Amino acid sequence: MKQMTFREVIAAAMSEEMRKDKTIYLMGEEVAEYNGAYKASKGMLKEFGSKRIIDTPISELGFSGIGIGSALNGCRPIIEYMTFNFSLVAMDQIINNAAKIRQMSGGQWNIPIVLRGPTGFAGQLGATHSQSFESWYANCPGLKIVIPSNPYDAKGLLKSSIRDNDVVIFMESEQMYGDKMMIPIKEYTIPLGIANLKKKGNDLTIVSFGKIIKIALEVALELEKKNKNISIEIIDLRTIKPLDYNTIINSIKKTNKLLILEEAWPFASIASEITYVIQQEAFDYLDAPIKRITGQDTPAPYAKNLIEKWYPSKKDLIENIMNIISSQE
Repeated sequence: MKQMTFREVIAAAMSEEMRKDKTIYLMGEEVAEYNGAYKASKGMLKEFGSKRIIDTPISELGFSGIGIGSALNGCRPIIEYMTFNFSLVAMDQIINNAAKIRQMSGGQWNIPIVLRGPTGFAGQLGATHSQSFESWYANCPGLKIVIPSNPYDAKGLLKSSIRDNDVVIFMESEQMYGDKMMIPIKEYTIPLGIANLKKKGNDLTIVSFGKIIKIALEVALELEKKNKNISIEIIDLRTIKPLDYNTIINSIKKTNKLLILEEAWPFASIASEITYVIQQEAFDYLDAPIKRITGQDTPAPYAKNLIEKWYPSKKDLIENIMNIISSQE
């Protein structure tokens, strides 16, 4: 075991796969000479050279298209966006080309490409740099969406994503790059599409993903410490699409209550999708209405006092948990 940061395991996962497969390369803004905007490709230019670690101009539409074209010709590119807010510039290539070519070619062409970079809120970065687009991309057939919540998961999921023969959207977070964790020295992968039962419990199921799941874990442990009669189960989705509905349903059959926590906007959110499926497939097991906690339905504010109201808080989570647990059948 070795202690590694989130940014280090991202670099390690890419490097390990590139050593095995010469068709893999990394392309994006500042990935080479600058070692990555968040130092997630540190040392890779020195090891693999400028033909495989490629700096680009500020041209997401252009280098995304190059990556997709090269994937059609035998390469396995990793395309880094400095932030997924900037991926909107490349939306035409991602949605109208990458996501569609396999079906439109009758299965003759695969697009083995990973599109990765930070997503979501990361402090006082303003409205156009604080957005979560996982529900946008998940709405488009042909894309797989992965959002790890910790360094261990990030490495295993990224290696699986690079090996996958379809388009994978791999979303990270600026606020997680410094997170540390003990990582096995031995190689490992984590399969896509399988959620992680992060904590067992009996009274309530919390479903979440990405960095905000840390709030759920903190709150659950605090409440259980104060009240020995409270027992909370936490599911980390890991993969947004395909989404592991079975793990959620099996948990609800035990706890009979569900709360979904995510940082994105509420309208047409991942929480909305899960809520529909659960009421359709597991309604008779529910002893209380499903609750969701999301970001507010506004652009992200810059002022700290407004951010506290806009972003889901521990206080919001505690209040909702106690209301659900105390509700009558």
